[in-house]
Amino acid sequence: MERADLHIHSKFSDGSETVEEVINSVKNAGLKTFSLTDHDTINGIEKIKKLVPENVNFIIGVEFTCETTGCKCHILGYNYDITNKKINALIEQSKKLRRIKLETRIKYLADVWDIHLNQEELDWLYSRQSVVKTHIANVLVNRNLEKDPVSAMKKYLEGCEIPKTKLDAGEAIEAIKDAGGISIWAHPLGGEGEDHISEEEFLVQLKIMKKLGIRGLECYYSRYSMEESELL
Repeated sequence: MERADLHIHSKFSDGSETVEEVINSVKNAGLKTFSLTDHDTINGIEKIKKLVPENVNFIIGVEFTCETTGCKCHILGYNYDITNKKINALIEQSKKLRRIKLETRIKYLADVWDIHLNQEELDWLYSRQSVVKTHIANVLVNRNLEKDPVSAMKKYLEGCEIPKTKLDAGEAIEAIKDAGGISIWAHPLGGEGEDHISEEEFLVQLKIMKKLGIRGLECYYSRYSMEESELL
């Protein structure tokens, strides 16, 4: 059986590896197919395409941070045209929204927790291609305020109220379709550090997502039990 991994992040978003290190990990894992799906950015795509071994199939990917009726969700896009105007407009919009989220969280840490980031920490955060909540959590872990990023997010950032800074899921799905790609609902029961929704809640949301044109679900996720994967 050939092995594939269609949900990989690099340091261009919240991954721990450069694209060169991703390629090495793909080789070491014996993967025959993989996709780079960085959050709200495609900056790593052209670079990694040049490094893919001949015997490995690379699928262009991206992960958009979205919301729809009563639900935060992440939409994966695969095999799309990276020059598409709608896709690139969404990415530019995402950059602006992520900057707002970053600044809101920095202020929250200062106002609520009396945690003031120093200039080095701020420079590092603002230099990220696609800054996410995990980046701030890593700063807190480096200060020895928590043992891991998930714990840091739950303790210090969960109460932070963020203004509307997520893309519309229907808009993301339509842009992926317009670019000739396929849209997939990422970790539908909940992502990293999130409580998992019930089967009933999932089925209600699935109806909404199907109306928006979603083409599939991510059924196998490292944080899901076998029972949850079987449900999906």
